[in-house]
Amino acid sequence: QVQLVESGGGLVQAGGSLRLSCAASGSIFVINAMGWYRQAPGKQRELVAGITSGGTSTYADSVKGRFTISRDNAKNTVYLQMNSLKPEDTAVYYCRAGRFLATGYWGQGTQVTVSS
Repeated sequence: QVQLVESGGGLVQAGGSLRLSCAASGSIFVINAMGWYRQAPGKQRELVAGITSGGTSTYADSVKGRFTISRDNAKNTVYLQMNSLKPEDTAVYYCRAGRFLATGYWGQGTQVTVSS
């Protein structure tokens, strides 16, 4: 089992920035990929960004150039730096981690609200 604890969500004005953190504990030896998903009201959960233990990252087109994912393997923590936030970025953001993102463990989610 892997436990994921997210922090850093909140309310911010459009154009502002937030940094999300997600710390993993438990059976961390199974973790290769870490990443962030989000789910807005009435919409499906979508991948925002992912990163492997080797540092290879991927981003949704909608956040490229604005969001940056990084990780500290020594701290078993993944970060999401979100800049130039838009109202459409409003969602619950979920951390996910595992050998593969598609089958990884989920965090409890953190709310990000961007006001116009």
